[in-house]
Amino acid sequence: MKFTPEQILKDTFGYEHFRGPQSEIIEEVMAGRHCLVLMPTGGGKSLCYQIPSLLRPGVGIVVSPLIALMQDQVDALQQLGVRASFLNSSLTPEAQRAVLRDLREGNLDLLYVAPERLNQEATIELLHSIPIALFAIDEAHCVSQWGHDFRVDYLQLSLLEQHFPEVPRIALTATADANTRAEIAERLGLVDARHFVSGFDRPNIQYRITQKQNPRQQLLRFLRREHENDAGIVYCLSRKKVDDTAAWLEEQGFTAVPYHAGLSPEVRQRNQQRFLREDGVIVVATIAFGMGIDKPDVRFIVHLDLPKSLEAYYQETGRAGRDGEPATAWMVYGLQDVIMLRQMMDGSQGNEKFKRIERAKLDAMLGLCEITTCRRQALLHYFGDSQFGETGPDFCGNCDACLNPVPTWDGTLAARKALSCVYRTGQRFGVNYLIDVLLGADSDKIFQNNHHQISTYGIGKELEGNAWRSVFRQLVARGYLSVDHATYGGLHLSEKSRALLKGEESIALRIDVQEVVVKAEKKSRSSTQIVADADKALWEALRRCRKSLADDNDVPPYVIFHDASLMDMVHYRPLTEQQFLGISGVGQSKLDKYGAAFLDVIREHEA
Repeated sequence: MKFTPEQILKDTFGYEHFRGPQSEIIEEVMAGRHCLVLMPTGGGKSLCYQIPSLLRPGVGIVVSPLIALMQDQVDALQQLGVRASFLNSSLTPEAQRAVLRDLREGNLDLLYVAPERLNQEATIELLHSIPIALFAIDEAHCVSQWGHDFRVDYLQLSLLEQHFPEVPRIALTATADANTRAEIAERLGLVDARHFVSGFDRPNIQYRITQKQNPRQQLLRFLRREHENDAGIVYCLSRKKVDDTAAWLEEQGFTAVPYHAGLSPEVRQRNQQRFLREDGVIVVATIAFGMGIDKPDVRFIVHLDLPKSLEAYYQETGRAGRDGEPATAWMVYGLQDVIMLRQMMDGSQGNEKFKRIERAKLDAMLGLCEITTCRRQALLHYFGDSQFGETGPDFCGNCDACLNPVPTWDGTLAARKALSCVYRTGQRFGVNYLIDVLLGADSDKIFQNNHHQISTYGIGKELEGNAWRSVFRQLVARGYLSVDHATYGGLHLSEKSRALLKGEESIALRIDVQEVVVKAEKKSRSSTQIVADADKALWEALRRCRKSLADDNDVPPYVIFHDASLMDMVHYRPLTEQQFLGISGVGQSKLDKYGAAFLDVIREHEA
């Protein structure tokens, strides 16, 4: 009997319908053709290669950059009855031999491998000896030298085109601007392949960005008001800040664990497993954490420091709300973030072209922070998404700029004073010193430099220090001022400042206001809050059942069933196996394994 993709979707994965371009992509791969797929996080990329791997002769080889990602994917597939395994350094030699034996004997449908393993001559030789259904290159943006997750080993994947030109290749990523997409296509031999670019919009994520005032207290207010018992990720720039923030959150009564490259592999693994398997755990991490994490009920992503690019920001915030329920992307940033990142870029070992591209990416990130219009519109415009919004391009209704429009003021005169002060002090001093000059401070350093005699000394007394700090931050963010790392954060004028100084243009600046709480109806809600009071007893009983089964099978609870499946059970109250098969996410394998346990719980509550 010849199965169809639709039958596999229903019988194995438990879903009734394909989403977006999934069906077209699968058809392309089934026909033996290559393709490049850009689909937002949670959009169902993995089905695009998993289903063809089950239907085409041979084994599907999936190139994946992270051990944790492989483990999660394989655990989930094995629960569905799919013959899947992985090859990476976490396996013992004996376990690796067992996987290779299964591969040679045709006992695998899918094999996940790290790029460094695939690049080995012995692996290529082995793959030449077996039938291969397809090659899937996951997280394909790692192949781009200008991308935010560049991996050297991904550059070698051009060997797939050389050694296996007839085997279909499918490259997949959630994050890539036009330049990165072009580089992926070129390096992986997909220039002439069909490209599928889905809409980048994640309407369930609320984007909010505010200035740093007292970051810890701002974070505490955010968590207490909106995400008291939810799972989430807090990103920081340095390892020390990760450790300090995690310890502080624990002191405040939250369950928080650190994650960064400075911890031992055992500690990182243990902390990640707690995040995946326990409820309400917060991971405080550097950008080393999160790629490929499939946890569907992450309710918030926090950035306590500015990301280096919109690609990184989109990738990291996209880890929230994969289940489609409301989630929040919340960030605080300040001028010091900008100065630190620009110093790091200017002092890097990259060539001038690399530095120029990195600066442009940071400028785009700053632009998102400082705009006074819809953040979602700006984010989607950056990725070239022409499918944005039924409400029009100027208003999404679910970002802070739309929910609480930012007040502005005519900052032209203040900006000219600030720029003039930078020029007249020699374009070599930092913000604090420049503010002292503008305010006419009685400072030994100012007198030593004779800056009490320049025309900009004391001309800024109409604004207080924090207001001037805001002016300088916005001038740096908009490219009127540049940071010179050689002078430890000294500011100097850019070419763009000329027109403003000459009076040929004006500038509207944001008024920095104290943080406001967003409208209540847009506030993120956990699944527990979504369930009606009358259904909570059944909901909690189903969750206990899921947790018990997950512990027995040594997998995260969501591998058994997502929250969405449990909510369907609460809503439809299936009492027979046939009715249970109608629940989203229930295929034949999961019915056989878990149907009886969940049906018993439901029948008990219906009695």
